[in-house]
Amino acid sequence: MIFDLWKQIKAKKFSSLYLLYGPEAFLINETKQLLINHLLNEEEIDFNLSTYDLEETPIDAALEDAETFPFMGEKRLIFLQNPVFLTAVKTKEKVEHNLAKLEAYIKEPSPYSIVVFTAPYEKLDERKKVTKELKRSAAILEAKKLSEAELMAWIKDRSALNGVEIDDKAAETLLTLAGTNLFTLTSEVDKLALYIGSGSKINEETVEMLVARSLEQNIFSLIDKIVNRQVEGALRIYYDLLKQNEEPIKILSLITGQFRLIYQVKELARRGYGQQQIAGHLKIHPFRIKLAAGQARLFADEELAHIINLLAEADYQMKTGGMNKVILIEMFLFRLHDQAYKK
Repeated sequence: MIFDLWKQIKAKKFSSLYLLYGPEAFLINETKQLLINHLLNEEEIDFNLSTYDLEETPIDAALEDAETFPFMGEKRLIFLQNPVFLTAVKTKEKVEHNLAKLEAYIKEPSPYSIVVFTAPYEKLDERKKVTKELKRSAAILEAKKLSEAELMAWIKDRSALNGVEIDDKAAETLLTLAGTNLFTLTSEVDKLALYIGSGSKINEETVEMLVARSLEQNIFSLIDKIVNRQVEGALRIYYDLLKQNEEPIKILSLITGQFRLIYQVKELARRGYGQQQIAGHLKIHPFRIKLAAGQARLFADEELAHIINLLAEADYQMKTGGMNKVILIEMFLFRLHDQAYKK
C-alpha cells in the first residue's frame, strides 16, 4: 500500500524517478511533502527544489535542471506537474516536448537529482513508449480512490504512524461519521491519537465523542431517523443544523440527493447490479452505496416515489417563495410521517 512507499522515503531509500498519478490529490500531496521533508533541509530548499508545469514549460528545460549539479546539498528535487503527454488526451499543447530526450533520461537518470512526475489523471496511456519506460523505471504511486477495505486499512496504518491502535468498530464508525475524504480522515485520526496518547487504543466511544459530524453525515443521520419512523429525532437533527446556520435550501437539496440515491441503488440492484457495479455506474464511493443499499431495503417502491414527490413539491415552494423555508422542511417531515408511513 501507499504506506510502504512512505516508509521507504522516511528511511531515505529514494528512487531517482517517481510517478505519482491518479485523482486522489491527498496521496500525491502527502508524498510530495514527505520527499521534501526527508530529502532537503531548510537551507537547501531555495536552491535545490524546483517545480515545472509541463503545460507551460518544455521537458527539455526541466531535464537540464535535473542534470545540473546541486548547490549546497547532495540532491536536487524536481517536480514535473501535468505531464499530459503520458495520457491519451488530445490537447493543443502550448509547448513542444522532446520525448526522445525524456526517454533517454529515464534510461540514465541523473545520480544527483530526484525527478517526480505528478499526473492528476485517472488513466495513463499504456501504449506510449514514454509511459512504458517511465512505469518500468520509476517508483510508482497510483493515487486512486480507496475502497472501503483500503480505507479501513488506511485508518489503521495512519493510527499506527501516530503510535496508537484503532479497533475495527471504531474505524468503521469513523468512516461513517467523517466520510471517505482522506484529508478529513487524516485530520480526525491525528486528533484522536493526540487525545488518547501514544501506546493507547482508539475505541468507538472515543470516536463518537470527538469526531465532528459533517453536514452530509448529519443529513444521513436525519434520513436514518426518517427511515426508522423517528420524526422527533429527525426534527431534533434538523433544528441543530439550523442552529449551525445551515440553509434550509441546502438541507433540502442534500435530503433529496440521498433519497434519489436510495431510489437509484434500489432500481439498479433489482436489475442485477452488484454494489461495486452500482458505485462505478453512479460514480459514487462504494461505501456510500453500501449505506444507501441498507436504507433502500426498508422502502417499498411506492414509498420512495411518494417521498421524492414530496421533496419536489417542497423544492418548488422553497424556490418560488410560496412558504417559509424553515417550515417547509418541517411540513415535509410531518407529511412523511402522517401519510407515507400510515398503514
